[in-house]
Amino acid sequence: MVVCPDIRRRGRQAEDPEARLEEARGLAMAIGIVVVEAFTVPVRDVRAGTLFGEGQIDRIATACEQDQAELVIIDGALSAIQQRNLEERLKRKVIDRTGLILEIFGERAATAEGRLQVELAHLDYQQSRLVRSWTHLERQRGGFGFLGGPGETQIEADRRLIRARMGKLRRDLEQVRKTRALHRERRGRAPWPVIALVGYTNAGKSTLFNRMTGADVMAEDLLFATLDPAMRAVRLPGIDKAILSDTVGFISDLPTQLVAAFRATLEEVTAADLIVHVRDMANPDNSAQKGQVLHVLEELGVIGAEENGEGGGIPILEAWNKLDLLDAHQRDDLLDAAEENPDVVLISAHTGEGVEALEARVASLLTEGHRRYRVELPLSDGAGAAWLHQNGEVLEHGIEGDQAWYEVRLSPGDMDRFRARERA
Repeated sequence: MVVCPDIRRRGRQAEDPEARLEEARGLAMAIGIVVVEAFTVPVRDVRAGTLFGEGQIDRIATACEQDQAELVIIDGALSAIQQRNLEERLKRKVIDRTGLILEIFGERAATAEGRLQVELAHLDYQQSRLVRSWTHLERQRGGFGFLGGPGETQIEADRRLIRARMGKLRRDLEQVRKTRALHRERRGRAPWPVIALVGYTNAGKSTLFNRMTGADVMAEDLLFATLDPAMRAVRLPGIDKAILSDTVGFISDLPTQLVAAFRATLEEVTAADLIVHVRDMANPDNSAQKGQVLHVLEELGVIGAEENGEGGGIPILEAWNKLDLLDAHQRDDLLDAAEENPDVVLISAHTGEGVEALEARVASLLTEGHRRYRVELPLSDGAGAAWLHQNGEVLEHGIEGDQAWYEVRLSPGDMDRFRARERA
């Protein structure tokens, strides 16, 4: 059973409770939970011990009995005390939104890095929950010699073990970050532009990634179908090679444990030359989803705070996806809106509609600062000629005596790298 508490707070823009409830149902179904009932409960006064009021708890308990629900998912954050008290009152297992998302991530993580991140997030979550009155936590372990005293309680020992394990995981993840930094540095020397696909979970990023690269990354109508980042080479108009990166989907109220643990994954976004923000325009809550994505990008330092209106230097192109799910009236409205915004391209990653236009716009943005240069090379410098073809757009070329000349369009940075190559 999924219960979505609609907490009324002053000065805070209310989220659509129905959209939030549907998202919570999707999260539960993403790991094979059969949802027998889902409903919203308005909460005006948050109870410290149970979150809900007495009458609301009775309503949830009655619904559990009627539908024979074995698990209650509260789509919000529960303290350890609230979780324990609700389990005692409902006589059923209770988990909150954070616990549910951690379960999904634990099931989906495929790479060694992903498993490290998930375990760290799980331990961080469990550490704050070691307050229950289980009997094994009340025992004490004896001390050592005359300095040991009465010994440490089992709960203290468990916390110490968790802290030690978390320390090792953080060291392992720091090594992952260093490896990623080396890979980025190597790509920077290549150099190939990097395009990062970002967006709310289930917006269609992986479908678009597969469409553009011919890869077979898992792309299903599921929340968090993609957890581990994928990178593939892609050809674009006028660009022989670029790197396309598929990232984990964002979600509202992402557990703080996961924001910290997945920092290494999201660092790929901060190193991108261009960000493509994929939006699910068939979702009625897509404006709120956009706000959540921009909030995460702001936390990463990719864009500036809204109040100062300054960007972080990385251009963002919006891909308005899932045109195939819209009716004619909705498509016309989006077409009118997109014509007024040069940073928007309408696509259907599923059918391929608009993807060529997106690729052309991406290439245009990546080559926006490029200039035309005349380069002369010895006829024997085949490597230099290949470099120009690979990293720029050769417009004209010819031979004069023992020299080959090229009219080539390059970014100033690439031209500096080419000159450094000549000096080396």
